[in-house]
Amino acid sequence: MIYPKTELKYISNEIGYGVVATEFIPAGTITWVLDKLDREFSLAEFQSMHPIYQDILDTYTYRNNKGNFVLCWDNGRYVNHSFRSNCLTTAYDFEIAIRDIQPGEQLTDDYGYLNIPVPFQAVDEGTKRKIVNPDDLVKYHKVWDKKIMKVFNKIIVNEQPLRSLIHDDLWAKIHRIIEGKEEIDSILNNYYNGQNNGG
Repeated sequence: MIYPKTELKYISNEIGYGVVATEFIPAGTITWVLDKLDREFSLAEFQSMHPIYQDILDTYTYRNNKGNFVLCWDNGRYVNHSFRSNCLTTAYDFEIAIRDIQPGEQLTDDYGYLNIPVPFQAVDEGTKRKIVNPDDLVKYHKVWDKKIMKVFNKIIVNEQPLRSLIHDDLWAKIHRIIEGKEEIDSILNNYYNGQNNGG
C-alpha cells in the first residue's frame, strides 16, 4: 500500500503518470508496504498467461527474491524510476523515504533493486549511471544500505500512517536494530539471481 498522502498525477509525455506527495513527507517515513491485496505470480503462472496480461505484468510488477512477479493493487505501481530516488526499499517488504519529500514532488524508486529482467535506458538525470541493469542490486547494495541506515532511526520517531500494516514482530525488530541490538538485513537480500523458477 502506498503512503496515503499522495496522488496519481500526469508528469510528462515521456514519463507518463507518477505518484506525487500531497503533503510534506519527512525522511524516515514508511512510504510503501507490501500488503495482502498485492498479487504475487510465479514464473509458471506468468508464462501461462495471454500476452496481453504478460505485457501488463512486465510494465507494472517488480520481482522479489524468489523471482515471482509482484503486482501492487494501488498507485504504488506508478512510482517512477530515478537514479536519485527519494525512496528505497528495505529487506523487510517496505520502503522508506531516504530524504525529505516536498508537497508536489514525485516519490521515486531506483529500479535497479527491482530485479528487472533486461537492461533499460532511463531518462538522463545527469548522473553517472544512465542504464538500469538486472544486477544493479549486487553492484550498489552497500551504497543503498548506507542511505537506509542514515534515516532508519527516524522510523520510530515519525508519524507512520502505514504502521498498522507492519507486523508487531517486525516492528519489534526495527526497534532492536535502532537500539543496536541487532544488525539490519541488507537490501541485497531482495536479489533474485535467476536460478529458480519462482513459486
